[in-house]
Amino acid sequence: MKIQILGSGCPTCKKLYELTQKAVKELNLNEKIEYITDISKIIETGIMSGPVLMINNKPVVVGHLPSVENIKNLLAKGNCNSETKNSENSPSCNCKDRC
Repeated sequence: MKIQILGSGCPTCKKLYELTQKAVKELNLNEKIEYITDISKIIETGIMSGPVLMINNKPVVVGHLPSVENIKNLLAKGNCNSETKNSENSPSCNCKDRC
């Protein structure tokens, strides 16, 4: 799973990075969080409001600070491979049927 925080480096962006780190730790994920402050890279995404949490190259939070629980739910969904579900809608991924 690819986790990125995009922001200017302001206190709100830093807080989103910290909250995301906490969520990753609480979920016992072994994922690295990339913190991108390069304005040209941020502009390339087309997103003009920050901070941004991206999971697997998709923006899932834009322009606000979610709770740690919300981030954990988003990460759980991002860590899911819904293609691995069987026909009885029983997940073989770790999302516990949240995907």
